[in-house]
Amino acid sequence: MNFLAHIYLSFEDPEITIGNFVADSVKGDGLPHHSSRIKTGIALHRAIDDFTDHHPVTSRSKARLFGKYRHYSSVLIDIFYDHFLARSWSDWHDEPLADYAQRHYDFFADRKADLPRQVQHMLPYMVQYDWLTNYQYFEGMQRVLNGMSRRASFKSKMEQAVAELKEHHAAFEADFQEFFPELITFSKEKTQALIDLEQ
Repeated sequence: MNFLAHIYLSFEDPEITIGNFVADSVKGDGLPHHSSRIKTGIALHRAIDDFTDHHPVTSRSKARLFGKYRHYSSVLIDIFYDHFLARSWSDWHDEPLADYAQRHYDFFADRKADLPRQVQHMLPYMVQYDWLTNYQYFEGMQRVLNGMSRRASFKSKMEQAVAELKEHHAAFEADFQEFFPELITFSKEKTQALIDLEQ
């Protein structure tokens, strides 16, 4: 899953939200100054990624992309599923997405000291282009995929993937709607198990 889903799956716990947000930018269990609860968020992020990567529904989604995008198909599905989460946001949360996004942009800015340098550098762009809200639009997805393609180590062709998103939109949406409730249940149970380990 991508940024919006990882934030959502932190279930409004501030420290877990930080960890879940920054996990891809830290090695090990986190930075030395991170609290135990932030480290729990990092562990949760990695458990969510593992659950997602090995789920039969996401495997079905990735199969539509694998021939052209190979191992980047996993990255694309993470972003595609954030698109569908944003589009169907009112099904999952009572707060309007624009308000939810702005609240978290402000939160991350207030907690800048807890963010790795890479994330501190990224955050202004995330806010400027309102990534969390704009995932729902094809134009926003194109902007995100352009950026991902520029940062890829090899020629990924990810900037072309909005075409596949449009072509198979209904099928990807059905996959997301089947998968996401299972991911919510998994994330809640995993969060509680990780918190129990903190005690």
